[in-house]
Amino acid sequence: MATHATMPMGRRTHARTPARQEHRHTALAWVVPLVLGVILGFWAFFINRDGGATTSGQIWLGVVSGVGFAVLCFLLARFRWSLPRELRAAAFGVLTGGAVGYLSSLNGRSVLMSGFIGLVVGAGMLVTMFYAYYTREE
Repeated sequence: MATHATMPMGRRTHARTPARQEHRHTALAWVVPLVLGVILGFWAFFINRDGGATTSGQIWLGVVSGVGFAVLCFLLARFRWSLPRELRAAAFGVLTGGAVGYLSSLNGRSVLMSGFIGLVVGAGMLVTMFYAYYTREE
């Protein structure tokens, strides 16, 4: 009596190589920096306004601050994958610390206190992003 044998499916003769990750830019690549820029711009405007009358200088401060921050966020998001994880984490820390220090300086604090607050927040972001990249990347 003949028996039925399962035929092996085509065997691979080469090792499987991991596919290179493609980082495509979606609508979020534009929306997130835009929203963050609008938030920072309005925040800078309202801090500088301080409950008084609105002037054109305050409006321009908010617009320029928001546009500058949005451009920096977009550039960081666009080129972050070309950086090693340490520099990527440092770039996020510098951007976040610089923004918080800038907003703190608009609040009337001294340069040293604003720099210290920005440094602490930036260091926290650096550690957080490094941990996130270190644990999720190969």
